[in-house]
Amino acid sequence: MPPQTPVGLLGVGLMGEVYARRLIAAGFGVIGFDTDAARNDRLVQIGGRAGSLAEIARQCDPIVIAVFSTDQVEVVIERALLPAAAGKLVICTSTCDPDRIAALGARVARDIRFLEAPVSGTSAQVRHGDGVGLIGGEVATAQIALPVLDALFPKRFHIGKVGDGGRAKLAINLILGLNRLALAEGLVFASRLGLDAAAFLEVARASAAASQVMDTKGPKMVVGDFTPEGRVRQTLKDAHLMMDQARKLEQKLPLLEIHAAVLEACVRHGESEKDNSIVIEEIRRRVRDKAS
Repeated sequence: MPPQTPVGLLGVGLMGEVYARRLIAAGFGVIGFDTDAARNDRLVQIGGRAGSLAEIARQCDPIVIAVFSTDQVEVVIERALLPAAAGKLVICTSTCDPDRIAALGARVARDIRFLEAPVSGTSAQVRHGDGVGLIGGEVATAQIALPVLDALFPKRFHIGKVGDGGRAKLAINLILGLNRLALAEGLVFASRLGLDAAAFLEVARASAAASQVMDTKGPKMVVGDFTPEGRVRQTLKDAHLMMDQARKLEQKLPLLEIHAAVLEACVRHGESEKDNSIVIEEIRRRVRDKAS
């Protein structure tokens, strides 16, 4: 990849903006596109350039995709990028249905170099280089992508073929979400027992129950700061992907079903755009409902 060739970025939301910042800091030019004009303006403010899908397909290599859903990934690649981006490297960082992404990779294998690279971590963690990239695809393709992968994900694992990165992401997010829900319930329980929540969190961090979630989400829960680093709607979308995969495997995921129900309640209360740490508010609501 010649240094003068800009990196394309499709999707400039929470994570997309972080990717742009990391790429720009690493010396890459970035041309991005988002359907939200305000996000395009934000990209320009941080040193990138806004462009059209057609312009990105023609001028950029590689092209990083950071959109919301599997449907959007399929549309972007097959209807917006091809055939103009033929022969180029496309890195999909979205959390998607792994079976559909594997099928998409097979369909476009003759047209583009395709790599999936979902990331484990909040947008804040990725901003600081602490996100973990989960790479799926050909080893040779990953080697071509090394300069961009180094910029985006200093920590990463090559999981396997296309689809395997997404499978690992879903399994990780299942555990992560349950940890987050357990922390929320534990903090509410400690408070109702008469303990100071902030002081209890410090004790929990030093205990056998300690988890990374206590560092990333605990302070947000204690002070009620639900500025998004990972939105409720995104977390619920991922939970539905997990449940779809589990149905195919004929596996019950009873704890995930509880987590999904809590997230759905948050959505009903108008909290879909808030940080997923706001699940603590639903735990509190259930306490109040029971008391009344």
